[in-house]
Amino acid sequence: MIRNFSSLSLMSLMSFSLLGATIAAKEPPKAEAVSTTKGVVVCVSPVAAEVGVQILRDGGNAVDAAIAVGFAQAVTWPEAGNIGGGGFMLIWPGRSDEPIVIDYRETAPASATADLLARDADPLTLRAAGVPGTVRGMALAHQKFGSRSWKDLVMPAVRLAEGGFTVTPALARSLNQVLNSDKTTNQELRRCYGKPGGGLWQAGDTLILPDLGKTLRKIAEDGPDAFYTGTIAELLVAEMKAGNGLITATDLQKYQAKVRKPIHGQYRGYDLITVAPPSGGGIVLVESLNILENFRLAEYPRNDPRTVHRIAESLRRAYADRARYLGDPDFTTIPAKLTEKSYAQELAATIRADRATPSEAVAPDIPLSDSGGETTHYSIVDRHGMAVANTYTLENSWGNRIVVRGAGYVLNNEMTDFNHRPGHTDRSGRIGTLPNQIAPGKRMLSSQCPTILLKNGQPILVTGSPGGRTIPNTVLSIIIHVVDYGMSVPEAISAPRIHHQWFPDEIQHEETEDFPRLKAGLEALGHKVKSSRFQGDAHSVGIDPRTGVHTGVADRRIEGKAVAE
Repeated sequence: MIRNFSSLSLMSLMSFSLLGATIAAKEPPKAEAVSTTKGVVVCVSPVAAEVGVQILRDGGNAVDAAIAVGFAQAVTWPEAGNIGGGGFMLIWPGRSDEPIVIDYRETAPASATADLLARDADPLTLRAAGVPGTVRGMALAHQKFGSRSWKDLVMPAVRLAEGGFTVTPALARSLNQVLNSDKTTNQELRRCYGKPGGGLWQAGDTLILPDLGKTLRKIAEDGPDAFYTGTIAELLVAEMKAGNGLITATDLQKYQAKVRKPIHGQYRGYDLITVAPPSGGGIVLVESLNILENFRLAEYPRNDPRTVHRIAESLRRAYADRARYLGDPDFTTIPAKLTEKSYAQELAATIRADRATPSEAVAPDIPLSDSGGETTHYSIVDRHGMAVANTYTLENSWGNRIVVRGAGYVLNNEMTDFNHRPGHTDRSGRIGTLPNQIAPGKRMLSSQCPTILLKNGQPILVTGSPGGRTIPNTVLSIIIHVVDYGMSVPEAISAPRIHHQWFPDEIQHEETEDFPRLKAGLEALGHKVKSSRFQGDAHSVGIDPRTGVHTGVADRRIEGKAVAE
C-alpha cells in the first residue's frame, strides 16, 4: 500500500529548437502506451518500430523482429543504432527453453595496450574504436532462434537506406547537433549525413543513405560474414590505416559473439533475469535491489528524502563493487557473493538512517588520486510470449563521429569504456582498477542492463535503457516503481529516476515540481544533490499473464513509438 503518494503532474508541453530541446515543465514526459494480445515492438525510432511489427505480422518471432529493428535503427537512429558498435540481447524463449544473453560487446584490437587511453584519451579518433560486434551478435541470435531468412530481416533496413525515409523531430535535432558541432571534423560523416543543398534538417525531410544501403545489401545477400571479411572489411581496414587506427583484418576475422547465462535475482517475491558481465549493469542492479530488500522502502513516498537516501546508499555500495570486481569474465574472476542475499545484508547494515556515507569510506581499499554516451534500447514481445530486451550502442552519441569511407556506417568509440589510467581512481568518477584495464581481445565493461521481471515464473515486464552508468539505476527505478509502489508500467516509465555511481559522490535526480524540498531534505542528511533533465529512454513492454495482454510503453524522454501487431 502506498501512503501519502500524490499522483504525478506530468509534462503537458515540450518546446524544441532544431539544435536542442528546451523543456517547458519540470516533470518527465508522460509515456505513451498501446495494448494488444498479439505482438508489440517499442523503440526510439518510430520507423524501426513499424519494421519490427511487420516482421511479426508476417509470421516472424520476437528475435526475428529484434534483428530487423537492430538493422533498421542503424539507418533511422544513427547516433546509437548501429552496425559499427555492439551490445547485449536478452532472450526469453518461452516454453521450456532457458533464457540466454547474446553478448556482442566490442573487443580491444590485438595491438591495444593497457596505457592506450592514458597516452591518448581523445574519443573522436579511430584509435577509440573497438572491434564491432553488432552484425555477429544479430547472426548468433538468428542462429539460435531465428525463424525467418536472414535476408528477409536485413532487407527492410536496405530499403530504408536506399529509398530514404522521413526524418522525425528527434532525428532532425540529432543530425543538426552533430553537424553543427565544432568537434565533428570527419568530412565523410558530413557528406553522408549533411542536408543536400545545405541548411538545417527539418522534421518531414527525407534522408537517403546510399553507401550504408550498399553495405547492408551485401550483408543481407551474402550473410553476416560479409561485414568481417571481403570488401566491407577492407574498407574498414583501409580507414584504420589512413587514420592511425588499430583494427586489422585479423581482428575482424577473429571476432565472435558469445552466449552467456543471464544473472538471476529475486526482489520481494519477484524474479528477474538480466545481463551478465562483461556488462556490469546486471550485477549492479541485483546487488542494489538485494540491499534495498532489507528496508521497508514503501513506508515513505517515492520522492521522500528518506526513500531516495536508501536508494542512493544502496547504489553507492554496488558501484564501489563494480569498480572493485567487474570486467570481462574471460579475463577476470567475478565473485559470486555480489548477487548473494547474505552479502547484501552485510552492506545494508552499514547504511545509517540519519546520515550519508562518504563514498571514500565505502571502499577504503581503493586508493584515490587527485582528479585532474549514447546507447539505445528496445523491447519486443511476440504473440507466443517470446520476449527480447536488446540494448546496443556506439558509446558516445554518434560514436567517434567517423563514417567509414565507402561503407556509410558510423564507428564506435567503445575503447573509452575501458579504465583510462591503470591504477588511477579519483573522485570525479574516473576508475583505474585492474578488472577493466585494456588487454588485447578483451571486452570493455559496460553498464547496459536489458532486464525481464517475472512473477510466479512468468514475465511481467521487459525493459532496459540507454544512459551510460545511469542505465542500471534507470532499470532499478522502474522496478521499484512497479514492485514497491504499485505503479502501472506506463506510470513507472513516466515517474522520476535517481542516479548515484559511487564517484562523483552526488545524487542525480530527475527534476520535479517538489525537487527543492527533496534536495533540501537530502542535503540535511549529508548528500550532494544535482537535478538532471532526463535520465534514460526506457522503451518497455508490460505483460499480464492472466489475460495475455501486452502493453508496449514508449518512453518519451527522447522520442519513440510502441506499435502493436
